[in-house]
Amino acid sequence: MEPVPSLAPRATLRTWLGLVVLLLPGLFVSMDLSVLYYALPALSADLRPTAGQMLWILDVYGFVLAGLLITAGTVGDRIGRRRLLLIGAVLFAAASVAAAFATSPEWLIAARAVLGVAGATLAPSTLSLIRTMFLDTRQRQLAVGLWTMGFAGGALLGPIVGGLLLAWTWWGAVFLINLPVMAVLLVLGPVLLPEYRDPSPGRLDMIGVALSLGAVLPFVQGVKKVADDGLGWDRVVLLAAGLAIGYAFVRRQLVAPHPMIDVRLFRRIAFTGAVVTCAVTFFLLAGSALFIAQYLQVVLGYTVLEAALWNVPGIVGMALGITAATALGGRARPAALVAAGLGVGAAGFALLAQVGPSTGLAWVVAAQVVLSCGIGAVSTVATGLVLSTAPVSGAGAASAVSESANELGAAFGIAVLGSIGTSVYAATLAASAPDGVPPDVVGAASETVGSATEIAATLPPDVGMALTAAADRAFVSGMQGVAWAGAVGAVAIGALVLVALRDVREES
Repeated sequence: MEPVPSLAPRATLRTWLGLVVLLLPGLFVSMDLSVLYYALPALSADLRPTAGQMLWILDVYGFVLAGLLITAGTVGDRIGRRRLLLIGAVLFAAASVAAAFATSPEWLIAARAVLGVAGATLAPSTLSLIRTMFLDTRQRQLAVGLWTMGFAGGALLGPIVGGLLLAWTWWGAVFLINLPVMAVLLVLGPVLLPEYRDPSPGRLDMIGVALSLGAVLPFVQGVKKVADDGLGWDRVVLLAAGLAIGYAFVRRQLVAPHPMIDVRLFRRIAFTGAVVTCAVTFFLLAGSALFIAQYLQVVLGYTVLEAALWNVPGIVGMALGITAATALGGRARPAALVAAGLGVGAAGFALLAQVGPSTGLAWVVAAQVVLSCGIGAVSTVATGLVLSTAPVSGAGAASAVSESANELGAAFGIAVLGSIGTSVYAATLAASAPDGVPPDVVGAASETVGSATEIAATLPPDVGMALTAAADRAFVSGMQGVAWAGAVGAVAIGALVLVALRDVREES
């Protein structure tokens, strides 16, 4: 099929330079989700947080970010996307300084929360400005692909950057690296980025703002708790509250005189299909990354930094997928590209299923490259569909919906695939525990492969080595089960997309 020529104006050199500026905040917003991983021992020794405070230090940034995305996207449509981006850059820089020089856990938690607020203003602003700047469909696909690679790559680079900085300086430096990037954004943003605001936005719906926060925060918290501790009444209450408030949010948007987002967009199969596809891709990516990280660190014994460096080939795979999706964007329908990308992702899961307890590094690297290649292609096409099917005046809110889907998809991936892997691990270890290990010790070791390694260190050497080997085999069995579930799921979703979106084309 020959590409359909676009009549839209093509981007200039200034526009592409503006894109480079936009990629920086997306990269660092996502990097702040994982940059603390390597800094935890030094941070803990300095501030001495409790276990609960440590969890808040890690999670509050992501919670606030997810909860405010839709609100920030709507505010950007009203006051100006570039203006909100620059305001967010100032706030992000100030909160980074506060976090770097925190002298107590409470101070650091508060600073991380403010970082989440600032991150929520930066993320949808960057994506919605791309919709404004790139009117040509093919060029917009490339711009969205580069943005996707930057945003996803930031999470992979976080532990690497944190580890390198900690080799030379103190833990607070992982926040100070944000400052030069925000300075570049503040200097070049007004010069290279256009301003856009909805010409008739109406008043901000404060009831809708409260409902959006009330829906996202407990739901994400519930999903994370299920991933960490399994299903319980407190998690059920959180999930139910999130769903109920989410329903109230949708009803409010249908009757509000000036809704935050036009929920009628979900009647368009292209928009709904793209949002769901975004969620599915991050579901698969986060779920697989969880097990790969544990395998590299616990089973193979790599440090956090070494394990993070082995994730770099995944960035190369994502770049290949984005390049392929962009090159084929004018020649193939979105449904075909998404289905093909999910098929490649399924092949990556099949490679991951070949990993063994001690000989799996090559398989892991190959699986990461192939899986990231497929995910990169799918995410690029799906995000492009979200932007092209939403009106320009509401691109900020639509971008926020897409990114919220990414956050929820990642949370579900960790919870669902994590639960599958944990169940298989526990059952396998219970059935294959070595002789001489008491049942209560086997039960404790069945919690996680990390706990099994710690417990094995307290046992007699021969028994400890046997328990470690059994735990490694059980973990690999769980990871293989997750990999095959991911492969089947990717193929099934790809087939569904191929049918549901068969008549959809990306609009200009």
